Amino acid sequence: MRHLLDIPRSVIDRVIKRCGRPHPFAELDPTRTALLVVDMQLGYMDAEVGHSCVPTAPGIVPTINRLADSLRQAGGLVCWIQNATTEQSRSEWSVLEEQASPARRAARIRSVSPGTKGHEFWPTLDIRDGDEIVPKYRYSCFIRGASDLEERLRTRGIDTVLITGTLTNVCCESTARDAMMLNFRTIMVSDGNAAMTDAEHNASLINFYLFFGDVQSAAEVEAALADHAALRHAPAP
Repeated sequence: MRHLLDIPRSVIDRVIKRCGRPHPFAELDPTRTALLVVDMQLGYMDAEVGHSCVPTAPGIVPTINRLADSLRQAGGLVCWIQNATTEQSRSEWSVLEEQASPARRAARIRSVSPGTKGHEFWPTLDIRDGDEIVPKYRYSCFIRGASDLEERLRTRGIDTVLITGTLTNVCCESTARDAMMLNFRTIMVSDGNAAMTDAEHNASLINFYLFFGDVQSAAEVEAALADHAALRHAPAP
């Protein structure tokens, strides 16, 4: 199952009016780019062990793997974000706990506590040596108390992030918005994100595209990586 992308022409026209072109980040330097793969774990993808399973999430795995391979080969960084809940995170982010029923809280603890089956990554994700595994304790990777991702990226000289994973409209969009606020060039990959419904997926991408950053398909990102490689290896005039 995959999402049917629906970004109206009127939205694209508004982006062009704001940016002067349909993709503000059409050019990519792979050595300064990181692919962030958010929460692609059994707790969000396997109904037998998970507490909040996203039916479209398994369908984006091949796209994520292909994009990760393309970026690695071009010299970029791949980061696998692994969401978790602990006693400390539940205490520090108590407002999330207040919004959930006792049954829901218990299910989340069983699902994504470190050491549980649900905390594990989806088994067909192509995680390789040299990639980064980043624990996360909030929706956004970048908000205070969530992770050390920003420090890792700054150390590597990363200024551009590609957002993939699940949910499009929760952890992925939260991460993408905060990345832009921290001055990262931010692209949400339209066919590399998954939500509960097409409507939620498209609404999230549209709002991000209008005000916060770029939305591109994996193929468009790969084309930009290839264009950079071609320019780098072009003979001098």
